[in-house]
Amino acid sequence: MVRSISVLGCTGSIGRQTLHAAEHLGVKVAALTANRQIDLLEEQTRKFRPSFVAVYDEEAAKAFRTAVADLPVRVGFGMEGLLEAAALPEAGCVVTAVSGSVGLKPTMAAIDEKKRIALANKETLVCAGELVMKRAAEKGAEIVPVDSEHSAIFQCLMGRQSGELRKILLTGSGGPFRGKKRAELENVTPQQAVHHPNWSMGAKISVDSSTLMNKGLEFIEAMHLFAVKPEQIQVVIHPQSVIHSMVELVDGTVIAQLGVPDMGLPIQLALSYPERKPSPFQTLDFRTLGSLSFEEPDLENFPCLALAMDCARQGGTAACVMSAANEEAVHLFLKGRLGYNRIYDLAAGAVEALGGLPGGSLEAILEADRAARDYVKAKTDPAGG
Repeated sequence: MVRSISVLGCTGSIGRQTLHAAEHLGVKVAALTANRQIDLLEEQTRKFRPSFVAVYDEEAAKAFRTAVADLPVRVGFGMEGLLEAAALPEAGCVVTAVSGSVGLKPTMAAIDEKKRIALANKETLVCAGELVMKRAAEKGAEIVPVDSEHSAIFQCLMGRQSGELRKILLTGSGGPFRGKKRAELENVTPQQAVHHPNWSMGAKISVDSSTLMNKGLEFIEAMHLFAVKPEQIQVVIHPQSVIHSMVELVDGTVIAQLGVPDMGLPIQLALSYPERKPSPFQTLDFRTLGSLSFEEPDLENFPCLALAMDCARQGGTAACVMSAANEEAVHLFLKGRLGYNRIYDLAAGAVEALGGLPGGSLEAILEADRAARDYVKAKTDPAGG
């Protein structure tokens, strides 16, 4: 079990739950990072007493430094601050709970320091999975997934040899609009899109879940995490969110991981692994559970999943371009500046325009990310069309 952690993105949903798990397990918090939410960050800093805190926004960092002037804590800002928190010598584990491609560089910095990475940032592996996994293997850094689905797969494969795996069965609830036609979703509001039927998550990931883009990102992430080909991953819609994912072994055996839909469980495991510790979370009661159902994903009316699967097969920078364009489009949607169905249109358009480049270096990945964001901005700028 890890003894000390850096939490990148401590004010978000995963970050807050990580701190709860750390407190429960008696894990020391060595560093915290946030973007702008400095009131909550100050509260967390006073409670957990980290030695270093980074605030991504420079102006917010100045305000935070003033607010905690009475505490013995160093304060950094920007990407340099994130990188310092990721590489802090006293942190044995780095929890990457930031949203978007901003998590890529800090994750690489933590890998270079041979730390355990409790990975909750999908975009890191979606954009640069080959580079990240190769670097982790070279440096001897350990990556433990925090996503409920990837944690489930990780648990199902514990003690298994790599040659025993035939297929990953990646489950998903189907989101709040399961069964709807694309035409019916034209006027979906941000408030409707973030209302997930089973999970309590941040706004961006909730929108991604509603479009099934989140499942597409998880498809790509699973491919890299578990070193499998796209054809070895099957997406299964499971509305109850009780089975968090399954693996099929070469002899036909299927192993599933079940639990309540609570992110606290995979977060705690990422910190306690390879041990298991008692947790404060609710457990399943099979007497009241009722039935479990499964169905095919609707790729026609939720084309973001199909797009992501195509990008996984295409390779290169396609997945990075898709992820970055989607991230920009979702932010515009959440601000009320973009229609719901336009999220897919912009992500697909960016892939068609920019996605065919090789992604063999970090520089190429970051350039593809930038180009995709510029594409969305150009397509949604009222002055430029």
